[in-house]
Amino acid sequence: ESAVRNCDNFHILEKDVQSILGWSPALKQGSNDVEVSFKPARVILQDFTGVPAVVDFAAMRDAVLDLGGDPEKINPICPADLVIDHSVQVDFARAPDALAKNQSLEFERNKERFTFLKWGAKAFNNMLIVPPGSGIVHQVNLEYLARVVFENDATDGSKILYPDSVVGTDSHTTMINGLGVLGWGVGGIEAEAVMLGQSISMLLPEVIGYKLEGKLSPLVTSTDLVLTITKHLRELGVVGKFVEFYGPGVAELSIADRATISNMCPEYGATVGYFPIDENTLGYMKQTNRSEKKIDIIRQYLKATQQLRNYADAAQDPKFTQ
Repeated sequence: ESAVRNCDNFHILEKDVQSILGWSPALKQGSNDVEVSFKPARVILQDFTGVPAVVDFAAMRDAVLDLGGDPEKINPICPADLVIDHSVQVDFARAPDALAKNQSLEFERNKERFTFLKWGAKAFNNMLIVPPGSGIVHQVNLEYLARVVFENDATDGSKILYPDSVVGTDSHTTMINGLGVLGWGVGGIEAEAVMLGQSISMLLPEVIGYKLEGKLSPLVTSTDLVLTITKHLRELGVVGKFVEFYGPGVAELSIADRATISNMCPEYGATVGYFPIDENTLGYMKQTNRSEKKIDIIRQYLKATQQLRNYADAAQDPKFTQ
């Protein structure tokens, strides 16, 4: 979908579209590597790698100004969210006011960085900066930032709907796959390139299906499940591959459980551990205060494009490489 929507024969070529359409379960990496370009819908950053990105955009504005241009034209092309969470330190604990004291010290130690980021939040369009104390980047992404389906204005005044996808400057960006949003970690330079409208080059991956059946015993936690899955996938070898979870057992897992499994993706080596969207996903969106109108639009879009999964219906199970 992304390749077709973004096909301009410059960043995304027609051959990229044809390569994806020509994918088959028999495709094996190594013997038949196919490189394609991919444009994610958005970028997510944390402050450790996000500050250099904001500095680079500020430097580009200075360069444009020196050349006599309008510096305010320099903005991210691809939507970017920067969550400030990597500067927290625990100096106080086991006291009712520990949180307030730690946050006060965090602001004191990082005053210059936070002042700069506050300027960036006001100066740049298409960039959201989430202030410190809001939560860990992956949690904020899951509970607040993920759109699941983007809704943008078209040039003719109509609306364009398309799936959410994300690259982030943290290896555990994969956690968002538990919400049915395709996403994985990249380097800081690669993330900046996407913010500037560039595409990502990647090998068309093998897709490994992992079937889940039954229901977890009350004595078994999601941690037990994810460690078992990690063991199985490490034995199989899934480096550079996409893993998709399917089967009736998925419907028995909460979004928190799915996100835990997807979060561990770097531990079992896959690029993503993906859970297609179902009614549980939409229920989680309601639980995290997304609007009923937005959820209804997402449901209609997913049904129209046959992307809303019923895990109990085996007829909906895709064909996988393995």
